[in-house]
Amino acid sequence: MHEPAKTSTVIHISQAGNFRGHCHYAHRLVLPVISQSLSKLAKKETPPHQKDEEDMVKDYLRKERIKTLHWSGNNPDLDAIENIWKHLFNIAICFTETERKIRANDPEYNAQFIYANNYIRTSKYTVLTFLPRNFFEQFQRLANFYFLCLLVLQLIPQISSLTPVTTAVPLVVVLSLTALKDAIDDIQRHRSDNQVNNRDSRVLRSGKLVDERWHKVQVGDIIRMENDQFVAADLLLLSTSEPNGLCYVETAELDGETNLKCRQALPETAELGENNVDIGNFDGEITCEPPNNNLSKFEGTLHWQGEAYSLDNDKMLLRGCILRNTRWCYGLVVFAGRDTKLMQNSGKTMFKRTSLDRLLNILIIGIVFFLFSMCLFCTIACGVWESVTGQHFRIYLPWDSLIPKENTTSGATVIAVLVFFSYAIVLNTVVPISLYVSVEVIRFAHSLWINWDQKMYYETKDTPARARTTTLNEELGQIEYVFSDKTGTLTQNIMIFNKCSINGRMYGEVLDPATGEPLEITEDMKPIDLSSNPMYEPQFKFYDEMLLDDVKAGEKDVYEFFSLLALCHTVMSEVKEGRLEYQAQSPDEEALTSAARNFGFVFKYRTPTSITIETMGEEQVYELKGILDFNNVRKRMSVIVKKNGKLKLYCKGADSVIFERLNPDSAEIKIKTMDHLNKFASEGLRTLCLAVKDLDEDYFEEWKERFNEAATSMDNREDKVNSVYEEIEKNLNLIGATAIEDKLQDGVPQTIANLALAGIKIWVLTGDKQETAVNIGYSCQLLTDEMVDIFIVDGIEYHEVEKQLITFRENINSVLSTTKASRHLSIITFSDEQGADGEFGGFGIVVNGNSLVHALNPNMEYLFLSVASQCKAVICCRVTPLQKALVVDLVKRHKKAVTLAIGDGANDVSMIKTAHIGVGISGQEGMQAVLSSDFSLAQFRFLERLLLVHGRWSYLRMAKFLRYFFYKNFAFTLCHFWFAFFCGFSAQTLFDPVFISFYNVFYTSLPVLALGIFDQDVSDKNSLKFPKLYTPGHLNLLFNKKEFLKSVFHGFLTSFILFFIPYGTFNDSVAPDGINLDGHQLLGTAVSTILVLVVTSQVALDTAYWTLFNHIVIWGSVAFYFAMTLFINSNFIGNAYMGSFRMALSSAHFWFTTFITLAILIVPVIAIRFYYVDLFPTLSNKVRLKQRKDRRTRPRIAEPQRRPSSIRRSRRSLRSGYAFAHQEGFGRLITSGKIMKKSKSGHLQVPNFPSVAWSPKGNASNSRNARGTRNAPSTVEIF
Repeated sequence: MHEPAKTSTVIHISQAGNFRGHCHYAHRLVLPVISQSLSKLAKKETPPHQKDEEDMVKDYLRKERIKTLHWSGNNPDLDAIENIWKHLFNIAICFTETERKIRANDPEYNAQFIYANNYIRTSKYTVLTFLPRNFFEQFQRLANFYFLCLLVLQLIPQISSLTPVTTAVPLVVVLSLTALKDAIDDIQRHRSDNQVNNRDSRVLRSGKLVDERWHKVQVGDIIRMENDQFVAADLLLLSTSEPNGLCYVETAELDGETNLKCRQALPETAELGENNVDIGNFDGEITCEPPNNNLSKFEGTLHWQGEAYSLDNDKMLLRGCILRNTRWCYGLVVFAGRDTKLMQNSGKTMFKRTSLDRLLNILIIGIVFFLFSMCLFCTIACGVWESVTGQHFRIYLPWDSLIPKENTTSGATVIAVLVFFSYAIVLNTVVPISLYVSVEVIRFAHSLWINWDQKMYYETKDTPARARTTTLNEELGQIEYVFSDKTGTLTQNIMIFNKCSINGRMYGEVLDPATGEPLEITEDMKPIDLSSNPMYEPQFKFYDEMLLDDVKAGEKDVYEFFSLLALCHTVMSEVKEGRLEYQAQSPDEEALTSAARNFGFVFKYRTPTSITIETMGEEQVYELKGILDFNNVRKRMSVIVKKNGKLKLYCKGADSVIFERLNPDSAEIKIKTMDHLNKFASEGLRTLCLAVKDLDEDYFEEWKERFNEAATSMDNREDKVNSVYEEIEKNLNLIGATAIEDKLQDGVPQTIANLALAGIKIWVLTGDKQETAVNIGYSCQLLTDEMVDIFIVDGIEYHEVEKQLITFRENINSVLSTTKASRHLSIITFSDEQGADGEFGGFGIVVNGNSLVHALNPNMEYLFLSVASQCKAVICCRVTPLQKALVVDLVKRHKKAVTLAIGDGANDVSMIKTAHIGVGISGQEGMQAVLSSDFSLAQFRFLERLLLVHGRWSYLRMAKFLRYFFYKNFAFTLCHFWFAFFCGFSAQTLFDPVFISFYNVFYTSLPVLALGIFDQDVSDKNSLKFPKLYTPGHLNLLFNKKEFLKSVFHGFLTSFILFFIPYGTFNDSVAPDGINLDGHQLLGTAVSTILVLVVTSQVALDTAYWTLFNHIVIWGSVAFYFAMTLFINSNFIGNAYMGSFRMALSSAHFWFTTFITLAILIVPVIAIRFYYVDLFPTLSNKVRLKQRKDRRTRPRIAEPQRRPSSIRRSRRSLRSGYAFAHQEGFGRLITSGKIMKKSKSGHLQVPNFPSVAWSPKGNASNSRNARGTRNAPSTVEIF
């Protein structure tokens, strides 16, 4: 079982405890040894599923068994002890499971192996464990533990000069807010778990179907599932409603593909049908591989009725799949719960912290050492002062009763030790707990800005952007790598028939009547009216009226074109609720068949020997003579049909293979078609060529005999069959070509282009095939023709992959060594055009899933990363969910870069959890990705605004906030340190205790919060227009150790000037009326007032974006300080500092001192900033200057310039993504009749279509299913 060692130990001990009743010795002596043995074993963290580890466990237990027998005494109950150890051996086998044994309908047999149940838990807490576990986690944060220790010190009156309330209240607030946030997050996880665990399933118990919740399903149970239901666990398919034990599943949750896949039960179990009694008596035993994360592989053996049957992945239904187009099926649970392949690939939920959090921890450690250094200095100085001077003033400053008075040295030492803790309390504000309160408030506000941003609201689905966590916002401003899924994230999962070429004439473009130039097709443009066709689909859109006119005019070539599309395919049809729906082998094939349907050539149904279509309202039946199916080598498919005594071969495939087989008479049309294909391909469209050939009856019969001979050959059968196919697929007549658009989500190319300009590297990790992934790479302009080279890593063996990567690395180094442009980024300018990064286009790399297995090997991963990191575009195709997570983890570990993963399906959950930031798209593949994500978006294009606007602003604001916060607190705290030199290092505070309590809570909190919440250097439009503004986040330029030290030095200098200038002016000073002005209280009041004015002036200088709230809190804080201090020091309150503030305000010394101090501290800051902005302006400074000029001149508002998606860029590798399913088809199932449904009488069923006819105005009652393409492939091809 996949179990952590310690968890397994707990379970195993409890199981061993069931044997306590065997004997007194077992209870008193044996079980403690068992517990101890298993605890030792758990600490070894034994890797599961390895034979040598299993042997190690057994040997270990045997040794412990001997000890047990020896320790059990002279009269042991040997039978009881032996039973216990036998059970332990079974536990050991389970603990290091190398194979799984299951017996159907036998829960007692299966229970001995302690297999995981079907309960899924992703939550962290329970009601009982929440408080202790949450507080334990919170006090693992260094700051929280520091403040807890500080609170304990403040509770000791002998060493504390401050009330413990100043620390207790903020600490409780921080802990409560964090606990509340964690509780809300975990409640959401509990709800999600409960929703999944309480789904209904029908389980066979004692020959009867009973309703059970998912979490009660056990390994060995047999489940009945209905159409459109989720698969509850990993099942062995036993029987289905379809012929030959076939069923169809949608695996979008696992691999992101929405096309259907075919699964087939063993013929022997398929005969069980839906007879619950027979299935309830099924007692087959399965021996199979242990739980693992390999989605494409399963190995096992079924033993039943004295026979052994081989099991593979085609007989398995995996948890997370959805049963489609199958009325019912029965399955035997093989893996449940955490052992299922879906959960094995889901990855662990990781505790995520930002880089600023990690830096803050380091800085706080440094600050604490600095604090202790100051305390140690004051301790030594206090000891010296008490020994030299203080002992002579004991009559005025008596020592506490705890201090030994007999020995002066001993007394001074004790006082000095106590003063250490006193100064630790007085100077603790260098790390105020209000810092963490403020950080949480600012992050929460940043989350609200994301939630409230209407420009990231997707009106079509009524879906806003959501910040699902409040702790990672500033990390959005430091992303270096984006890992993206393809299907549903970059694309819409929609294939669109976009253009075509028929007999050398191109259709699909809309020309400007005035200029004759093609117009850009927009959503506002009106499509052609196809409603006269009763079978048309309202969602199908085509804009070129000429094609419809030629169809209506009966153009022969157009008829031949659409007849081929209606006949040459392996699509299956089905009527649901009066609507004709298609199940296609690929989305491309469904799009082509749908296009023919909408233009009046409707594929209706098929039998093993015929295809029925409806041409312009007239039903036509073609005799199906054969299907020459598609595979990756042939890259084409053909059908041979007969009608009215004429035999025809229709063929469609990639242009490279079709052009080689054309009749010389097609040379002229070939040239025209090639021009059209180049145009289609340059626009990123997926292309196919169509051809036809008339066949002679006698020739076909001869060819058929040769095919049968090849198909039954025992040697090189595949090569011989392909050779026979080649014979008949020659001398074809070219009809034309199709162009299908794999519809990208809106704004994807612009988003990728802008993110690339921001220095963000984008890697696409997809479960799709290589050709499809490359095609999308070109469509979204991730791959471009400007690239120097695009490397393909497709090696099968380890050494092949290694050789390819070494070669590619050498090629890259060779080019980079001679290309100066590759070493420099372009300099941003403020002209209307933003060029690319120079003439050097960089490299791209495409890695196949099989090769990625070797590339991620620890011995090769660094080589792979060194090559990939030098490429501008990286595409990994055919990857499993776990491989996605491993790629993300590889970059995290070696590049030390901040990563973001974005996806929309359950197959993306693992990488979303692994990355620093996980973004879920609420797409067509469910909400699993959103539920596991940190942020959720409705469209990929919103990622641009999330990063370049909100992410950059959050990082900027947090960096400004931290720099200012440390500055103002060092300026405040160090005043006590300077005062220590004048108070005998007695831990006497300079300021009024009320001021100390209010400084960070009331007087200076709101201005810095406003800075952290509202500030922005440039507008959102300019943030998008100049994406290089984002790059400082990559290098942590806005807040790092150097910036921290600058802030600390600024605060140190400010505190020095703040203390010594007022001290010099008020020392021995007398007011004109003779009143003494050099008192401690008056000095403290003057310094505190100037401090508030200085730090408020500083935050005003730091504020770049003024709002009404900024004005209110900045100037209001000063006014509040004056009003509150006057009130506290009034006769009404009776504070110790009563009257001191009024005296200061009435003194000219105070106002002169205030002016001098403000000038000394503020004017140099202004001068230095002007100097740097004028002579060394940053990009942000330049954009702000431009922004101000634009505001003054009030120019016409222009949107940020980006690469337009409508202008498709040329590609080097034309037509690399030809429109076809890249897997072997299921032609054999069609022609054999296995895939056809049969009626009770045994005859093949023909769909019952409603009677329809052409009319001027049709209806949409027969529109296809809005869910899109469904693919039901097979594993073989038959003629």
